[in-house]
Amino acid sequence: MDYQKLTITQLRQMLDQKEISAVELTQGYLNRIAALDGDVQSYITVTPERALEDAKIAQKKIDAGQAGALCGIPLAIKDNICTDGIRTTCASKMLEDFVPPYNATVMEKLKIQNTILLGKTSMDEFAMGGSTQTSAFAKTKNPYDFGRVPGGSSGGSAASVAASLAPAAIGSDTGGSIRQPAAFCGVTGLKPTYGRVSRYGLVAFASSLDQIGPIANNARDCALLLGAISGFDPHDGTSSKHAVEDYTAKLGKEIKGMRIALPKEFYADGIDDGVKTAVMQAAKTYEKMGVQLIECSMPSLKYAVAAYYLIASAEASSNLSRYDGIKYGHRSKVGDTFQELICNSRSEGFGDEVKRRILLGNYALSSGYYDAYYGKAMALKQRIRSEYAHIFESCDVILTPTTPTVAYGIHENISDPAKMYQADICTVTVNIASLPAVSTPCGYDASGMPIGMSLIGKQFDEATILQVADAYEQQFTPVAPVL
Repeated sequence: MDYQKLTITQLRQMLDQKEISAVELTQGYLNRIAALDGDVQSYITVTPERALEDAKIAQKKIDAGQAGALCGIPLAIKDNICTDGIRTTCASKMLEDFVPPYNATVMEKLKIQNTILLGKTSMDEFAMGGSTQTSAFAKTKNPYDFGRVPGGSSGGSAASVAASLAPAAIGSDTGGSIRQPAAFCGVTGLKPTYGRVSRYGLVAFASSLDQIGPIANNARDCALLLGAISGFDPHDGTSSKHAVEDYTAKLGKEIKGMRIALPKEFYADGIDDGVKTAVMQAAKTYEKMGVQLIECSMPSLKYAVAAYYLIASAEASSNLSRYDGIKYGHRSKVGDTFQELICNSRSEGFGDEVKRRILLGNYALSSGYYDAYYGKAMALKQRIRSEYAHIFESCDVILTPTTPTVAYGIHENISDPAKMYQADICTVTVNIASLPAVSTPCGYDASGMPIGMSLIGKQFDEATILQVADAYEQQFTPVAPVL
């Protein structure tokens, strides 16, 4: 059986028509992981026993005619989402041996759907990075070119879907960590509205920005997964009571008459010509569908990366303070005093990028600098939200590139943090403004690397951006990587 680019919809049909059993399907993906993931390195932990056990339970539901849309569907889960009894490392030596005694709410919701857990995917350490090269365990490669990064921090999840080592995956997005790797790996990734999906059981990076979301081969699959994992959770005080929609309801419906905005700053200097060309061609495709294109402006974009990294690092320094080798995390064997033990535990447990952001966050929050840095960043957050609100007064969806470039080489940018941070220019404002956005492929460059475009929507209007993404996907033929 050819597993390349199989969608959840296709698998649902195959399972329901008994063309394949859930156990056979799961074993097929496990076989591909065993054969190919040594090169891709998308997984940190593979769970064959758990997967086959899940598959047997799912098959009983299928045989009884009680299967839902996701019953028997194998999934990969980012390794910062807690899984009961299964190691959850956040790709850090600090949590190398951490086995959660509980499931994240997202995992409980997927369990109800009888999905199958293939394993935990690699990521940038504590979700801090855009390359998945800061992982302490598996430095994931881009399936389209093993010499390039898959993006990050959900690079393992995106690469597993692109390489057909899972039909879909769950990731998390703090400043573009679902959308950027989706763009680099030629798959579709959705960052939901903040609060749409519970963060209970997601190991925190920046609590006001983090959001769990799906990565799949198309918008329809993302819609199915979003419907399964969304909803209010009493365990998460920031989760929303906004009604959960049928996110597939608008798929396939005409988009004629919609208005799509193109903020000029997202198409300015710093965005590769090939990326701009591909996204503008997608805009022309939408125009042929009867969509009205509207030019607009977001003047604050030039300050967005600085504001994002100040806010995210400040929150990270607070969230990661618990990992001291005493309360939580790796404990050093060296240290005669309390202070030495903490210092050595953190020095050994954290990687360079995590240390860098903790230092930046502590500096921004320190006495004498709070107002000058963190305070101004929070003021800019409100300004960015206001600019988005103004744009949405005259449009339904905003179209931008997902990334300034295609996936870069594994050894590029890694030693230049400022350059790495600037690569997030197209994604961070969505998290700052708590908006939903979906990235889907819109072309390939001369070397065959995928190019992604991002569709940004109003708060809790995931259904519309998925509808618009799906409309384009019906006109676009993706190219699978050759492994």
